[in-house]
Amino acid sequence: MPGAKEYPSEQIRNVVVLGHGGSGKTTLVDALAFATGTTRRHGSVKDGTALTMYTPEEIAHGISIQCSAAHADWNGIKVNLLDTPGYLDFTGDAIAATRVADGAVLVLGATTGVEVGTEKVWEYCEPRGIPRLFFVSMMDKEHADFDKACEEIRRHLTEAAIPAELPIGEGDDFRGIVNLFTGRAHLYREGTITGEYEEADVPPELADRAQRMRTELFESIATTNDDLLERYLEGGEITTAEALKAMEMAMLAGQLFPVFCGAAEKTWGVRALLEALVEIVPAPAEAPHELAQRPGLDQVVELKGEDAAPVAALIFKTATEPHVGELSYFRIFSGSLTNGQDVWNATHDATEKLSHLAVPQGRERIEVTKLHAGDIGVVAKLKSSHTNDTLTTQDRPVVLQQINFPPPDTALAVRAASRSDEDKIGAALGKLHEEDPTFHYAYEPELRQTIVRGLGELHLDVQMERMKRKYHAEVVTEEPRIPYRETFRKTAEAQGKYKKQTGGHGQFGDCHVRIKPLPHGSGYVFTDSITGGVIPNKFIPSVDKGIQESAKKGVLAGYPVVDFEAECYFGSYHTVDSSDIAFQIAGSMAFQKAAASAGPVLLEPIVEVEVVTPEAYMGDVIGDLNHRRGKILGMEQDGQKSHIKALVPQSELFKYATTLRSLTQGRAFHSRKLHGYEEVPANVQSKIIGAAKKDREEISA
Repeated sequence: MPGAKEYPSEQIRNVVVLGHGGSGKTTLVDALAFATGTTRRHGSVKDGTALTMYTPEEIAHGISIQCSAAHADWNGIKVNLLDTPGYLDFTGDAIAATRVADGAVLVLGATTGVEVGTEKVWEYCEPRGIPRLFFVSMMDKEHADFDKACEEIRRHLTEAAIPAELPIGEGDDFRGIVNLFTGRAHLYREGTITGEYEEADVPPELADRAQRMRTELFESIATTNDDLLERYLEGGEITTAEALKAMEMAMLAGQLFPVFCGAAEKTWGVRALLEALVEIVPAPAEAPHELAQRPGLDQVVELKGEDAAPVAALIFKTATEPHVGELSYFRIFSGSLTNGQDVWNATHDATEKLSHLAVPQGRERIEVTKLHAGDIGVVAKLKSSHTNDTLTTQDRPVVLQQINFPPPDTALAVRAASRSDEDKIGAALGKLHEEDPTFHYAYEPELRQTIVRGLGELHLDVQMERMKRKYHAEVVTEEPRIPYRETFRKTAEAQGKYKKQTGGHGQFGDCHVRIKPLPHGSGYVFTDSITGGVIPNKFIPSVDKGIQESAKKGVLAGYPVVDFEAECYFGSYHTVDSSDIAFQIAGSMAFQKAAASAGPVLLEPIVEVEVVTPEAYMGDVIGDLNHRRGKILGMEQDGQKSHIKALVPQSELFKYATTLRSLTQGRAFHSRKLHGYEEVPANVQSKIIGAAKKDREEISA
């Protein structure tokens, strides 16, 4: 069965396919697999039959929302293909796939060129220096422009981009490519099924241009290799094989980034791309070696992509399927794994058994007996292992560097849609987080809400759809409440006297309390100023407790009171009727009376926001922050990017990530951290108090 055979490390290539949403990544992956026969169906994104886009949510929305793995077999070389989402809401899966790849294909549409998603995925590849090549897709579409796409790559991404192919015609006239490495033309015909082509001489009208571009390509390659450059300058020839090997080295060094082209929907150009992936993307042993940590030791070891090296595999994706359970997708960075083998989870100190070891092909899994260093596999029903865990051996354990997932920037409150959903929600949210580490959730006791956080509104919408479909738990979403605080402007004092006489012992507590405002951030201070034993020492903590309990419920709108001192300076007691509970009630009464005269005000949480945006959008971003009652702290330039820091009330930041993307065409991002609390403006305060009063009335009704 295709794909079920073993592939030694030198016959493996790991490639992540990246690009802006709608650029043709999924179509390309489908075509690459179909052209080599590892899948028997040529699927379609439009029809919902594409190899790597198969979940109900993806089909419903018409976009990729998760990383999916497949593979192609080109002349005995296994090319593992990681299809990734292009929309920023699902960027976590793209980053995860990039972490386990040795090369990347950046796909861009021939009519759209470089888009914001293209810029983002380029940045994902930078930390590990992944070798990259470009594929200009959809060359058969109206207004396709290869030269313009190449120019945009050079202008927005890297000046080191160099065409490795030249299209023969564009749009309706697109009928082939010129392979600049070989100097030969690949001509396609309507009805091509698996990318087959007729090799021919370059068409006369393109001969001069093709020769000029081939010379440019070989000159660029020669400048990256001293031996080739010396021979080239002396008039010697560089063979195609030498040029391809030198290109691989140049890509590894980040010196050159070749550009290919085609029409993946027709499978035109996919065979030439496969040939390039095999020739110029490094095999696992040739890729930069991984660094791993010895658990519990201050020792870093270098891992080689070889079977003889210690076992080290990183789980980069977790999925759950009905009737199967949890699936763990992993990349072996060193060593080999066999079916049924016991491995050690060095992240959580647990033993796991690899039952039904398999390789993924879209939604299908093809079982194998052994996987070699560098390969990508999947296994079901691991007990304690999830995304970012390292699988190794207990006698030679190592921990691999984890995937650096982006923090969430969008929040929603959720509650059960019905009583039957209440018991299911907690477990379902936990499963969703295991599948997608960029999705977070927590119950906030103060807000009395469960808050979910993610990378955008669409991200959270899709997760709620998943929760309903997979775990049969349905929720209603709403805006998260704001954790306001209350405090005082001035000093005030009052007496709290509690006296109750019933049959038997009565209740008596009497205290005089003075409230003083304290600076922001001081919290609560209780001062005992009782002299002469007018209140026995044993009842003083009860006064303190009564004040604190009352302060939690607020004065104006039911929010906790902070930053004040409560001084108990006088009172009285009854030798028989006084008790702890009586003085708690008296303390509460004294606080409430004094608070009403102490100038109570509302405080709102203030967030320090940092926005990184292209300079062209800086004015729009600042204008929007000002509209949100923001205070601009400063601006700094970093190349073409502007860093804007501002203090903004938390209540003004709901759905800010979505607005920021809209303002900047998706090119800006922001981070935030709590700065502190500030007094709410009077006009805003009255609205908050009114809303709180209405909520209390609804609850009591």
